[in-house]
Amino acid sequence: MEQRHLGRTGLRVSRIGLGTLTWGRDTNEHDAVDLLKTFWEAGGTLVDTADVYGDGEAEYLLGRLIEGLVPRRELVISTKAGGVPDPDRRFDGSRGHLLAALDASLDRLGTDYVDLWHLHAYDPYTPLEETLQALDIAVSSGRARYAGVCNFCGWQLAKAGTWQLAAPGTRTRLAGTQMEYSLLQRGVEREVLPAALDLGIGLLPSSPLGRGVLTGKYRGDALPPGSRGALEHLAPFVAPYLDDTASRIVDAVATAADGLAVTPLQVALAWVRDRPGVTAPIVGARTAQQLTAALSVEALSLPDEICRALDDVSAPEHRYPDHDWSTL
Repeated sequence: MEQRHLGRTGLRVSRIGLGTLTWGRDTNEHDAVDLLKTFWEAGGTLVDTADVYGDGEAEYLLGRLIEGLVPRRELVISTKAGGVPDPDRRFDGSRGHLLAALDASLDRLGTDYVDLWHLHAYDPYTPLEETLQALDIAVSSGRARYAGVCNFCGWQLAKAGTWQLAAPGTRTRLAGTQMEYSLLQRGVEREVLPAALDLGIGLLPSSPLGRGVLTGKYRGDALPPGSRGALEHLAPFVAPYLDDTASRIVDAVATAADGLAVTPLQVALAWVRDRPGVTAPIVGARTAQQLTAALSVEALSLPDEICRALDDVSAPEHRYPDHDWSTL
């Protein structure tokens, strides 16, 4: 699999990443073994997890598979911290919480460092410079090789990225940002992606298949047994992408797939993988069969005319002030 640099750094990762959101919950150890082995044998290196996935079970499961199945040095392990089980405060960006969470993640993973450590979200109750100092400490202490953020809007990313660049050699530059991005969710193109491109921060799209909807499995109001849309605890996650707008985009993806003699999954994943600023979409496959289907996109590059057609049918409305005001 082709390797790409994450942002303006020396870190190289496979251009498709493996997500572990369901590990330790819907994905058991047997399936996780098949997933990791399939991914590694295909040349994949980037494995993404978080301390809150499965209440820590995803990290624990991944840690058990390292070395016994795949050599640690051949993986780029990414994890996140900041999420807390508190309905009144979902994220804690305090320096104390973040560094304690990192130590707990390292313990569960059974390693003394992670390759990439993300802040899971912006915490409005903690000064940003305190939150970012946790990244500096993590990197300077060797517990993390590189650092990034997740779910920061445009101004938050621009502020954080600029702050880190303001003291080179003292603060660690942001390597990546993880955000939802697909043909069904192009909101990052408004401000997040321009900020990332300007600051040299690589984008790692989550849910690149529109939470599974872009595979075409839900066409015609279908809810395949065992799919996320058919599971009570995951159905609300899929529901926002089952409207008429999404249906038109999925139909266009299916038409393009028919014309290229490939699958809708391959078309949707190739589109987001090759967007400007994107380093590696994170694929959350639940079975080795699903993962193999996603990894088959490695040999596919979409023709320009197909990309333009998909761009047009999925184009979000960018109005003032995102649009050039002089043309309004």
